Amino acid sequence: MNGRTVLERFPAGGPRGSWPAEEFAHARRLEGQHVEVVMDLSSDMFLVVVKELTEP
Repeated sequence: MNGRTVLERFPAGGPRGSWPAEEFAHARRLEGQHVEVVMDLSSDMFLVVVKELTEP
């Protein structure tokens, strides 16, 4: 995942699914961060990642 930093990891097998990751991401968005939730199939985790802004 080039150009991204993982802020937090959440187990995909949790009883609430991706909700904890989505809630965490929503809170970061309210702080002004550009984040998204992605699924890492190899670790079976939801990752909240921030895309690093690069100068063109």
